[in-house]
Amino acid sequence: GALIGFAGPRVIRETIKRDLPEGFQTSEFLLENGFVDLVVNRQDLKETVGDLLSLFHKNGH
Repeated sequence: GALIGFAGPRVIRETIKRDLPEGFQTSEFLLENGFVDLVVNRQDLKETVGDLLSLFHKNGH
C-alpha cells in the first residue's frame, strides 16, 4: 500500500496527458511490473539497508 513517486497521480496525468493504470504508484504495482526489487516492512528497513550496503562493501563497490 505504500505510494512511491515524486509527484501525485493527478500531476502526472495532467503532465503526460494520458490516463494511467489504477494504483500505478503503489509499491505492489511497481514490484509486479519490475520497477522495484524489494518491498520491505518499515521495522525491517534498517537491517535490510545495512545488509545491502555490506554486499556492496564486500564486492569492492
